[in-house]
Amino acid sequence: MRAMKYVVFVPDGCADVSLPELGDRTPLEAARMPRLAALAAKADVGRAAVIPPGLAPGSDVGNMSILGFDPERYHTGRAPIEAAAMGVELEPHEVAYRCNLVTLSDDDEPNMVDFAAGHPTNEQSHAIVAALDAALGAGRDGVRFHPGVEYRHLCVVPSTWTDAECTPPHDLTGQPAVFPRGASAPRVNALMDASRAVVRDAARSVGSSATQIWLWGQGVKPALPSFAATFGVQGRMSSAVDLVQGLGVLTGIEVVDVPGATAGFDNDYGAQAQACIRSLVDRDLFVLHIEATDEAGHLGRSDIKVDALERWDTEVIGPVVDALDAGGEPYRILLMPDHATPCNTKTHSADPVPFLLYDSMRAGAGGRYTEPATAGCVPVPGHSLMARLVER
Repeated sequence: MRAMKYVVFVPDGCADVSLPELGDRTPLEAARMPRLAALAAKADVGRAAVIPPGLAPGSDVGNMSILGFDPERYHTGRAPIEAAAMGVELEPHEVAYRCNLVTLSDDDEPNMVDFAAGHPTNEQSHAIVAALDAALGAGRDGVRFHPGVEYRHLCVVPSTWTDAECTPPHDLTGQPAVFPRGASAPRVNALMDASRAVVRDAARSVGSSATQIWLWGQGVKPALPSFAATFGVQGRMSSAVDLVQGLGVLTGIEVVDVPGATAGFDNDYGAQAQACIRSLVDRDLFVLHIEATDEAGHLGRSDIKVDALERWDTEVIGPVVDALDAGGEPYRILLMPDHATPCNTKTHSADPVPFLLYDSMRAGAGGRYTEPATAGCVPVPGHSLMARLVER
């Protein structure tokens, strides 16, 4: 039997709702995507519950589901996954917090002006994080800061700081800042308060609009099993997002560094597609994740979301499918977002998302890959689809 190839496409947060500015259509309905439509016409199309009840909708939970691991069993928090991508080893007595650089208003009861602090460059943000570690970290009281990408960084603290209820900053855009609550909140809030003077000074020196840090998404190191041992397939992945890369590191999926791949709208879609095509020569599975549709949702920009989806179609889906067809080997494709990011709310939703499962050797029931077209489908657990993708 010829080897089967498997491709997983993850357009982050692409699922949405009907929007007035798109003629009461969703971005998936409004986007011109003939290659996706051709796949959907011969695929099994339905709905997947990628976010289990009780878990916050986010890329940590959603991508864990897509990779085939039940978040209710394995999820411990967002930050420890990012720590794995950054090569930060967590000890049993440590907990990692996601550390955003944010911009808050100067009011007595501040608003969250920008959860991404104007998207600083790595050069700008790393200078700010270095100042933070020198002033407030470097192991003092068990606190240390680690630089990440743009506004997304890491803070490691003692495990006694775990018990805090933290609101993701992207859920607060334009709204009053909701500061952490819970038994550990006084220590978490004290560190965030102390960061203001340090961040403002460092930000001014590098031309950034950041005003402080925002801590959230905490957790201890998760115990995820090997992907290859679980599913019997060796794989690689491409993503410009630390969180997704961390899931690859923790499950033994090799992370490919693709020049030009970014977490923004300047992402090189074609470079990621070519990395996928090259990888399938000697590996059977490739996971291709692109962040742009999620970023557009957070900005409330349906026009940018539509453009990103159309680039998916012309620069990723088309070339990869053409290469797979030319290769002559049978293949399957799983396509679905890790969650919805509706443009009208500018934040993540736990609603089930459309999925597509295509098999080059077997025609599926066929359908359209849009939210309205799959609205009547009974959602399947998101983590169950990987097993269907790789079943022999």
